[in-house]
Amino acid sequence: MTKKSRSRVSSRWLYGLSALIVVGWLAVSGIGGPYFGKISKVSSNDLTNFLPKSAEATAVNTELLKFRDSSTIPLIAVFHDTNRDISDSDMVKLTDSTKQLRSVEGVSGDISPPIRSDDGKAAIIVIPLASGAEFKTIFPALKSTIDGAGIGISYKLAGPASFARDLQNAFGGIDVTLLLVALAVVFVILLIVYRSPLLPVIVLLGSISALSAAIIIVYHLAANGAIQLNGQVQGILSILVIGAATDYSLLYIARLREELSEHRTTWEATKAALKGSWEPIVAAGGTVIVGLLFLLLSDLGSNKALGPVGSIGIILAIISSLTFLPAALLLAGRTAFWPRKPQYDLTHNDTYEQRHRLWASVGAFVRKYPRRVWIVTSALLIVACAGYFQLKADGVAQSDFVLGKSEARDAQAILNDHFPGGSGSPTYVIVPGSKVDQSVTVIDADPGVASTAITATGSPSGTAPIGKSKQKLLETLQAAIAKRGQIPAGTPVESFSPFKNATPKVIDGMVLLQVTLTDGADTQAARATIVRLRTALHPLENSIKVGGISAVQYDTIVSSERDRYVIIPLILAAITVILVVLLRSLVAPIILLLTTVVSFGATLGISALLFNHVFQFPGADPSVVLFGFVFLVALGIDYNIFLMTRVREEINKRGVVDGTIKALVVTGGVITSAGVVLASTFAALGVIPILFLAQLAFIVAFGVLLDTIIVRSLLVPSLTIDIGRPMWWPSKLARQRKGE
Repeated sequence: MTKKSRSRVSSRWLYGLSALIVVGWLAVSGIGGPYFGKISKVSSNDLTNFLPKSAEATAVNTELLKFRDSSTIPLIAVFHDTNRDISDSDMVKLTDSTKQLRSVEGVSGDISPPIRSDDGKAAIIVIPLASGAEFKTIFPALKSTIDGAGIGISYKLAGPASFARDLQNAFGGIDVTLLLVALAVVFVILLIVYRSPLLPVIVLLGSISALSAAIIIVYHLAANGAIQLNGQVQGILSILVIGAATDYSLLYIARLREELSEHRTTWEATKAALKGSWEPIVAAGGTVIVGLLFLLLSDLGSNKALGPVGSIGIILAIISSLTFLPAALLLAGRTAFWPRKPQYDLTHNDTYEQRHRLWASVGAFVRKYPRRVWIVTSALLIVACAGYFQLKADGVAQSDFVLGKSEARDAQAILNDHFPGGSGSPTYVIVPGSKVDQSVTVIDADPGVASTAITATGSPSGTAPIGKSKQKLLETLQAAIAKRGQIPAGTPVESFSPFKNATPKVIDGMVLLQVTLTDGADTQAARATIVRLRTALHPLENSIKVGGISAVQYDTIVSSERDRYVIIPLILAAITVILVVLLRSLVAPIILLLTTVVSFGATLGISALLFNHVFQFPGADPSVVLFGFVFLVALGIDYNIFLMTRVREEINKRGVVDGTIKALVVTGGVITSAGVVLASTFAALGVIPILFLAQLAFIVAFGVLLDTIIVRSLLVPSLTIDIGRPMWWPSKLARQRKGE
């Protein structure tokens, strides 16, 4: 076989393999398509599912199952008419309606009798729903039943079940809406960047293929209980894979365009492009993966889930960008760049400055004033960091989780105006039977407690008042009935129906107290009450535990704050090690890391000012800082890796100043484009009306733009030039060469 024949066979084999790779990835996309709609079925937004096992609220949730026949979540129907009070006849109608509500499928347990507020202007009915109830069907059924009862009073639905429905509705667009918005934004940006109709399609096909493969794997992991998936992790996965896969594709395509002008055949250019881009792509993805995997050390199940889920997505984004993309572009050849096809030209009549005029002017500015540039940019970033101390990342009320319209929030406001804020969402206290009286005395003494009841058998409501609540009820009943002359004063409350047959329920020597707080269960004041109760009750007996909605939120916040202080330093250390190995230097990694951290601090500082004074956000979840750090630092380092690996390559040929400037100029367009793409994809999270996602979207989008435009374009190149070869110590590049 002649050399020419062998070349033809080799060429056919390579193109055949490329076609097989492309078809394989497209097949994965076809298989993964249906999973986009299925994955929400293995996702849960119940806060209790993501608590650490060691949390006190988690232990209480486990104990609650012993006191109940089934797991329920309370829904509170709040009746209120601004034009009139709730009359006795209204109460009769409300009582009759409870009988009909019991027949609604999904209602589990005893519905409370209607309770009228002390001011007579509102009434509530607490409806326990089965924890697995389908909100889309049970809420319309309940409303239809209430409307059909002819009560004649306007009402709204509040309580944990109503807030859970709001969350479910808010996450309802995460499967389709979020993905379509992100893809549309990326497509438009790629059209502007490449001015080619074919390249954006190829890039997005690669991104969708990677995301499809990730969705398939994540779905099966969640379905088999290997991970706990929630809506926010699901949304972040889509954005992360699309953004990362597109970024890596931009880097590869930019290198391929260069190589096509220096190699006669597409295959030779492909080999050269892969050789020049695989290392920075793998290293950049590696920093993100390492950062994400450290989330496995988190106390919170939701954070732990993002670790493996995000890492799976990034791994597949890397594989797709280094297999599907090169194969597809090899098959398409120079036509993929139409109408601006790169031509084979060894004469190089135009310089790299002429090909990148805008970035050449930026490079000239940095070359002329390197010290001034890094001093001024550093000073501005440090000043911006001061705003961080205004960031209120200490948790928000559950009613503020959802942005925009919320029936649960409106109903809670009415509830708070006429009842103790914790009505219908009790705090649960597990105490030994021998410590009930002492515990109730401590609980009653707290100013944040409105009433206390003990779980009991023989009572229609399943509870009986205890402590000052019992005394208050006794006095009320005695006054009302004695007024009619029916019974003598001083008659014990146990003789009154419905409490005369009530007996405290004792399980394994423990009893369950239900404490109604004066403040809304999802407020900061309620969480403060939880802290006081735990502080006062634990000395009585170590086995006493305080749980419930407020305790769940408090324990979640404490765990989030712990994660920040443990995980962030570990991520910094790990990324430093990766940079040392990649750049063969000790100085450069430290400099790069410091610039990225300062950029992150500036981002949080500016975000805090905008959150407080422009967007008027009520606060922020503590996890938004950790998530923002993981994405901004890990992804911000990516752009420095793209730049500095090219700087290292060019310094070998041109020296420190010329090499740094060329690297800045030739990578400026692709890195900025990658930053704009990533910022835009994360900004797409804003279409989901969840406070956490809206804040994370802004932090990452703004931070990425700040990093690419200021840090990567000005600060890092100017520092590299001003420090000179010592930047690369102790590698060979640190040695001074003649003529420099």
